[in-house]
Amino acid sequence: MALLRGVWGVLSALGKSGAELCAGCGSRLRFPLSFVCVPRWFSSTLGSYPKKPLSSYLRFSTEQLPIFKAQNPDAKNSELIKKIAQLWRELPDSEKKVYEDAYKADWQAYKEEINRIQEQLTPSQIVSMEKEIMQKRLKRKALIKKRELTMLGKPKRPRSAYNIFIAESFQEAKDASSQMKNQA
Repeated sequence: MALLRGVWGVLSALGKSGAELCAGCGSRLRFPLSFVCVPRWFSSTLGSYPKKPLSSYLRFSTEQLPIFKAQNPDAKNSELIKKIAQLWRELPDSEKKVYEDAYKADWQAYKEEINRIQEQLTPSQIVSMEKEIMQKRLKRKALIKKRELTMLGKPKRPRSAYNIFIAESFQEAKDASSQMKNQA
């Protein structure tokens, strides 16, 4: 075990982290001596896409949340978010413009990065990425539909012959046992 810690210590002293050793797929090494890369279960071209920039309101709220938490340490997050939302609504347009300009600048950089990445893709990668996006959409739609059915109350499946038989037999047995109790 000391050998493992020593090897890991040498790697970290050299400035090599697990992510740097496995830069091909971006997954970290799970064990110090496992120089074999175990890719993430869902490695795709979508994983390399940049994240969308925060909207102007989200940028404002991420700035304000630590300030509000410091002022009200015992308040719930939902209360703090309501206060931040109220402050955003009351914020004059001139102050909102700062956040909106930052969002627009980040959005432009995001679009340029997306265009750069898409130019480098091969046609087969584009097709596989489109399939992946479609699968994610279908999965999301199925999840939404499942939630709606759960909220509305799922329709019950028709009873099987076995279920009907058991229910009738149980009722007969219940009636017979209640009659025996009454006689006693």
